Amino acid sequence: MRCPYCQAEDSRVLESRTGDDGTTIRRRRECTNPACGRRFTTYERVEQRPLMVVKKDAKREEFSREKLYRGMMKACEKRPISVDQLEAVVDRIERSLRLEYEREVPSSVIGERVMDELRALDGVAYVRFASVYREFRDVETLAREVLALLKEAPGQKSNDSVDEARG
Repeated sequence: MRCPYCQAEDSRVLESRTGDDGTTIRRRRECTNPACGRRFTTYERVEQRPLMVVKKDAKREEFSREKLYRGMMKACEKRPISVDQLEAVVDRIERSLRLEYEREVPSSVIGERVMDELRALDGVAYVRFASVYREFRDVETLAREVLALLKEAPGQKSNDSVDEARG
């Protein structure tokens, strides 16, 4: 494995671990170049047949874990959600899509799954994602979505603070 820092051709494996879901192997490596010697991590996963995403306009593009992760990261920005939590969500979504869809999956299915996961994880991240995904056009639509979210989770802190603000 080539070193990402000095581009040396060789590195050695220091440690290998199976990922939490059993579908990946995490390897800690060290560059064998004496002038570098830096450590880095690689991941190994089974190569799978491409899953195509069918967009609203009927165009198709290959499913991208990275694109899914980036979109969720934006929604979760400045929220108390760890990288591990987010990666676990992406893993769950990808695994469920690959189990349920063999070759093509509608983008709407992916969006709904992301919203379901974010709704359970963090209400603010959910509303952020939903406002872009559902293309909220006005404040009233946003307010309806927030009120629906509050009704789903009675007794939570956010709900209590809304009740207090109402007086």
